[in-house]
Amino acid sequence: MGVECVRHTAGGLDSAKRRKRMSGSWKHNRPLRWMLVGLGLLGIVGVTGCQVDVGGQTLPSPYYMSDDVQYYTPGPEFKLAREAAAQREARAEQNLQRR
Repeated sequence: MGVECVRHTAGGLDSAKRRKRMSGSWKHNRPLRWMLVGLGLLGIVGVTGCQVDVGGQTLPSPYYMSDDVQYYTPGPEFKLAREAAAQREARAEQNLQRR
């Protein structure tokens, strides 16, 4: 009987033809997609601004002028000054009690 049954979708093509057409278009656009991904990554790296080590120098990020500076006042050279003073007092008391 010479009647063929063809399934039609909303676009007018059956699924096998649509798959074939889509697979071909993906292959043709592959280099373009890789170029766009590469350019996107290059743009992201360029925008972030990170520190760079060049010739032994650590160069700052491009935003170092607008960065807030954290300054910590210098503390005592000997960190345990109170503990050392308490031990001296305890030793002096022991020496007084022994006499």
